[in-house]
Amino acid sequence: MSRSTVKCMLFDLDGVIVDTAKHHFDAWCDMADELGIALVDSDEEFLKGVSRVDSLEWILQKGGLVLDSNTKLALMERKNSRYLRLIGDMGPADILPGAEEFIRKAIDLGIQIGLGSSSKNAPKILKAIGLEDLFEVVIDGNRITLSKPDPEVFLLGASAFGVAPSECLVIEDAASGVTAGKAGGFLVLGVGSSEVLHEADLIVPELKNLSPQQVLDNLCQ
Repeated sequence: MSRSTVKCMLFDLDGVIVDTAKHHFDAWCDMADELGIALVDSDEEFLKGVSRVDSLEWILQKGGLVLDSNTKLALMERKNSRYLRLIGDMGPADILPGAEEFIRKAIDLGIQIGLGSSSKNAPKILKAIGLEDLFEVVIDGNRITLSKPDPEVFLLGASAFGVAPSECLVIEDAASGVTAGKAGGFLVLGVGSSEVLHEADLIVPELKNLSPQQVLDNLCQ
């Protein structure tokens, strides 16, 4: 694949642009405690990049609980209220090191920028950190019916840009997101641990001091 065929980049939000994953996990832990379910640190990885509904189902399965739909809805609302309180003071200082620079350099290369996140709060967070104007397409949890590892969120992003998945680079920090990208036929840049993101086409520890040109050059070797 040549550099010229990469027309857009689809970014995950949590863990790539901002670190709200810890706030999600803290809110889920509080909710799980109410149900008598103990979550441990290693459980956080299973909840990264996963929708609110699927996260709750995973927790209930872990605790061996079966609840009715109304109870589940109430639990998800309480979890989201806790999460919104935790992220209420977010601003530009919460952007992860290198993320904004990477995005702006990609735009300078003529690459279109989109967001592919399972979070229903993604637009609110982008506005809070001052980056909403950089994203031409935002596909969030309000627009999808299937969460990662299903590729729907990224396929909708590619469709919104009017390009094929093979012309998009997905940037993800979660195993479920990497799996989603590969299942949809996308090139995937994993940001984080190679042990967790081993399915990605290229893995980097962080975006800091990394240029889009370097990434494209490595992917096209």
